[in-house]
Amino acid sequence: MTRPGHSSRQSPLDALADEVLNDIRERGTYRRMRVLGGLQAPRMQVDGRDVLLFAGSNYLDLARHPEVVDAAARGSRRWGCAAGGSRLITGNLECHEALENELAGFFDCEAALAFNTGYMANVGVIPALVGEGDVLISDELNHASIIDGAKLARTEVAVFRHGDVDSFAETLERVRPDARRILVAVDGVYSMHGDVAPVAEIVKRAHEADAFVLLDDAHGTGCLGVRGRGTAEAAGVLGEVDILMGTLGKSIGSFGAFVVGSAKLRDLLVNTARSFIFSCALAPAQVEAARVSLRLIDEESWRRHRLAENSERLRNGLARAGISTAPSTTHIIPVVLGENERTMAVCEALLERGYYAQGIRHPSVPRGHARLRITPMATHDESEIDGLVAAIADLYSQIAE
Repeated sequence: MTRPGHSSRQSPLDALADEVLNDIRERGTYRRMRVLGGLQAPRMQVDGRDVLLFAGSNYLDLARHPEVVDAAARGSRRWGCAAGGSRLITGNLECHEALENELAGFFDCEAALAFNTGYMANVGVIPALVGEGDVLISDELNHASIIDGAKLARTEVAVFRHGDVDSFAETLERVRPDARRILVAVDGVYSMHGDVAPVAEIVKRAHEADAFVLLDDAHGTGCLGVRGRGTAEAAGVLGEVDILMGTLGKSIGSFGAFVVGSAKLRDLLVNTARSFIFSCALAPAQVEAARVSLRLIDEESWRRHRLAENSERLRNGLARAGISTAPSTTHIIPVVLGENERTMAVCEALLERGYYAQGIRHPSVPRGHARLRITPMATHDESEIDGLVAAIADLYSQIAE
């Protein structure tokens, strides 16, 4: 039955939606959004069910920190709920400049520039740096935003085997003679594998060939390194990465993203990065929340240590149950189950037992490599980690029979 005033004829748009969505359903990759309730925390409501959350990116549990929440409220009271425009017109507020100065200091760099998301940062930065006649050298498992940024740049892309320094060196040697400029782009922590890029060796070899390096450290920022400066700090090359991108919406517990580097890089991006130029600025609440979180990362280093301990406990517990989490060495822990249907069945069974660990399918991972992507938080306790391990081990033994 159609509503009054609505034709029973199917529109061309709805026909298109049906065609594409039916295809997706047949492939077993149809997605729907779950509805979460409650404060961002280790325990939340997922589709109305109270569960322990092992699927988020609020790794340090700063999103609900009282000082972070208070800072967001103060920011709204002082500047309002929106920046009111793009940064180059009316949206460049005092708090934006303050955040960027603090980010630059946090990473011991000359300058920083805030973007609205990590995706927008990469699709803005890459076309600002390379174009036709240039080459972007990319790890085969790089994030979609790097891939899409290269497409927008219309630059040649040369892909090397994931995490393979020899493959990288061979690729660099092959493209160097004909390339005008070379940009090397890698993730710091790979979001579906939980392994870390060989950043030090990549930076060294890239600079020897006069190439510059973009490190997407969305998942390493705040979590890795002695001071939480991320993958580059952990590798001993924090001051040598040319363009360091990180996000404010994961370990920092707010929203947005940033690029840090030289003052000239910032000036270049302000003038050429289209995703920066043609977007409204971050809301003051998010900016002020991020500023407090940066301070808390230094003051409450226990969060970083507890996250590492929880991750190790989870990996070790699964290993004792005969379950591989390779190649993870970080707080992103994959359990590869293979087929889409099996993976999502285990995901739903875990929910029924009170644990939310999201199933990930193609195209986020290769076909036949569907997995649970498990992400503990700094504030999960040992019994919660052990409970999840027991639940996964029990379900894993059932599907292995």
